[in-house]
Amino acid sequence: MGTLEDVVEGKNYVFPVEEESILKYWNDTDAFKEQLRRSEGRPEYVFYDGPPFATGLPHYGHILAGTIKDVVTRFACSTGHHVTRRFGWDCHGLPVEYEIDKKLGIKGKDDVMKLGLDKYNEECRSIVMRYSKEWEKTVTRTGRWIDFDNDYKTLDPNFMESVWWVFKTLWEKDLVYKGFKVMPYSTACNTPLSNFEAGLDYRDVSDPAVMVSFPIIGCELGAALVAWTTTPWTLPSNLALCVNPGFIYVYVKNSAGKVFVVAEMRLGSIPGTAKKAKGGNNGGLADGWEIVKKVTGAELKDLRYEPLFPFFTDLMQATAFKVCCDAYVTDDSGTGVVHQAPAYGEDDYRVCISNGVVIKGGALPDPVDANGCFCYPVTAPFEGKHVKEADKDLIAAIKDMVLDYFPFHPSSYSRRELKG
Repeated sequence: MGTLEDVVEGKNYVFPVEEESILKYWNDTDAFKEQLRRSEGRPEYVFYDGPPFATGLPHYGHILAGTIKDVVTRFACSTGHHVTRRFGWDCHGLPVEYEIDKKLGIKGKDDVMKLGLDKYNEECRSIVMRYSKEWEKTVTRTGRWIDFDNDYKTLDPNFMESVWWVFKTLWEKDLVYKGFKVMPYSTACNTPLSNFEAGLDYRDVSDPAVMVSFPIIGCELGAALVAWTTTPWTLPSNLALCVNPGFIYVYVKNSAGKVFVVAEMRLGSIPGTAKKAKGGNNGGLADGWEIVKKVTGAELKDLRYEPLFPFFTDLMQATAFKVCCDAYVTDDSGTGVVHQAPAYGEDDYRVCISNGVVIKGGALPDPVDANGCFCYPVTAPFEGKHVKEADKDLIAAIKDMVLDYFPFHPSSYSRRELKG
């Protein structure tokens, strides 16, 4: 490659210059292809590489992952394997569709259907390789050995057919089963989201939160469990309440004789209960309030309560509207009582399955259509409204059960939800 005279030492050594010199040598000698040629006939080392989208430019995360992949495949080749390395392009998914939606002003599935699926697909196809040359330049500059001339694209029919072949083979080996999982969902795009997609471009927005009471059936004290939720739109689908079995819960009575049940550590979250001491510190219970009973969370298990809404009482009365126990309930926020809507939360679904409220594969109350609007059996004035638009109406409908309302609770939403 050079002579001793070419060696650069000390202060005269410049890493970028030396890197470019090595890259030039590799290019002049066609080193990557020569390595592939010399290793032909060896055992094949297959490396499955998740391809990137070419609708955006490479960033640090891509460069780091690409370097690691290059190390793995170089090591495999140096230990007696032949390693075919073809660069791939992910041409499907929401990052591509999002760019076209911005370009064409598309707000949802109806707009796509009006345009026509064929035209929409062509628009998407036209941009999937937008930054391919920038990718090739960057990846090559990092020193990664990979074939861009013989690349593959996930939109190629032979690639898609290979995926279906894999699925068919798994099916024939009886390795495919039907599972159930609560996932992030885009009402604007009418599709579930991967964790990666759901995490793109999150923004803080103002959202309502509400503290709601659930009267306990058959309670001599006439008490009501109090739960706090930042998603009022899920209340029509409430099927259970969850407490922590290890926490202490208190029955606390106000001057009007109403009794509420909350975690002892969260007693101050009930409006009016905390006496303010000097310096703004909690000075104990305010005048007119008294604790009439203490129990563990485990003792609350299986208590029945009155549902807030009647939409699922006939369907779910036998198993739902009861108190469940699970250690995921914390005492750092809320009331220590968590409202459960199993169609909309991973923990909710898990808790309701484990407590027999719902069964896997069975009826799961989900009165929201693909566009995020309430549907049957939810009735007017909520039916047909987007769930976020219905928040205020829902809160108004149960105002007698609302202890507190927070109209500007901070939340985060994906850009795809905000565009809807």
